[in-house]
Amino acid sequence: MKLLRWGEPGAEKPGLLHEDGTIRDLSAYVPDIAANVLSDNGLERLRQIDPATLPTAPEAVRLGPCVGGIGKIMCIGLNYSDHAAETGAKVPSEPILFMKATSALCGPNDPTLLPRGSEKTDWEVELAVIIGTRAKYVPEAQALSYVAGYAIMNDISERAYQVERQGQWTKGKSCDTFGPLGPWLVTRDEVKYPQDLKMWLKVNGQIMQDGATTTMVYGVAHLVSYLSHFMTLHPGDVISTGTPPGVGLGMKPPRYLKAGDVVELGIEGLGTQRQDVQADA
Repeated sequence: MKLLRWGEPGAEKPGLLHEDGTIRDLSAYVPDIAANVLSDNGLERLRQIDPATLPTAPEAVRLGPCVGGIGKIMCIGLNYSDHAAETGAKVPSEPILFMKATSALCGPNDPTLLPRGSEKTDWEVELAVIIGTRAKYVPEAQALSYVAGYAIMNDISERAYQVERQGQWTKGKSCDTFGPLGPWLVTRDEVKYPQDLKMWLKVNGQIMQDGATTTMVYGVAHLVSYLSHFMTLHPGDVISTGTPPGVGLGMKPPRYLKAGDVVELGIEGLGTQRQDVQADA
């Protein structure tokens, strides 16, 4: 299944993508794509619904973040060997964890707002993992069973805030609109092997990132298990798993986003996103 949330910001409704390409409204069955809806039992109940019987959402409706009620967004740094190489960093001996504020979340096609004074806002196409079942001290061999599904995240980053200002990376990762998530959550039964997905990102039609999850240092199962030993993972929590090479920071000279740019990105089987870059008011 491809689950999604549609409607105006803060008032999104639950839905799914029908095989005919239409968005169908799930409001009569669930309040949101969140919490227990993401469990194996919750997803199975949704599978029993005939999508053809559901109301159709209006055409060209806005898509919101594909998951609601997200408690935390956990991000993994330098998790692609080829990305670490382009930035001149060593491959970490353990996953590097940082957090992105939930207030950064937005829809997959919402505008990216450049923070006031920003000169080094960058792009990062990433595979996002959505937790479906409460996970604590999970063995790696069982870790994927705790996953509801997968989505695209653009881990937008203001590099000056991230690495040139005092403190941790969080403030460079958490500006408003720096977390486009979606367009939909693809349930794990439709993603047989998350470590072999092609991914790409374009800026103004030019390919910047052209990689695959095959070069991840720490795979999805390892990350779910690893993180569950430090904190309990709850349904709806998001793990953004790192990015392949081709970010603006790694270019010579570096290249960053400016107002008027258009960013497009996608991951095999998970859909695409598009963001128009604008200056924040």
